[in-house]
Amino acid sequence: MRLFLKLGSILFHPLLMPIMGTAIYFYITPRFVEYELVTANLFALTIVTVIIPIVVFFLLKTLRQVETIYLRNVKERKYPLMIQCVLLLLVIKMVFNPYDNPELYFFFVGILFSAFASLVMVLFKVKVSLHQIGVAGLLLFLVGLSAHFKINLLIPISFFFFVNGWVASSRLQANAHSYLELGLGFLVGALPQLILFNMWL
Repeated sequence: MRLFLKLGSILFHPLLMPIMGTAIYFYITPRFVEYELVTANLFALTIVTVIIPIVVFFLLKTLRQVETIYLRNVKERKYPLMIQCVLLLLVIKMVFNPYDNPELYFFFVGILFSAFASLVMVLFKVKVSLHQIGVAGLLLFLVGLSAHFKINLLIPISFFFFVNGWVASSRLQANAHSYLELGLGFLVGALPQLILFNMWL
């Protein structure tokens, strides 16, 4: 059981949520999107939202600014979140635009707001679950896509409800977060996506 719970934290790490949401979007969208464009976007996102943050993590670890990739200490989160905000701005400016891909554009705007809110909380020494932020944001994005495209996404939405509980249980079992921190993480991840529905639904 412990291995199963730990697997949830690994498979649904916050760094993977943006590219997972993008891949799901391209898979379910009824619009025609050229395969080359999909590949290019996913490749760019992998570099910007996964590879660069991992490289930065090892740099920060060498400088003794962080200890583990889970950023258990509140102080450890400041620089990674600052860098994440910059990288998300880069995605919004260079990869997606509100005219060709409004759904993905505002998805990443929502992620940026969540990351910035987390950074502000860090400055006030408030710790929230980054795992919950990522899963909650993706869950609300799926709900929005279902309403926007008028397609039945009940199965993937139900799956990510399960994932939400799976990840929350994993973080509790690892003593990484309290119930309050998990609840705050869910709200910080979900509310920006919910508010931005007005921009693209």
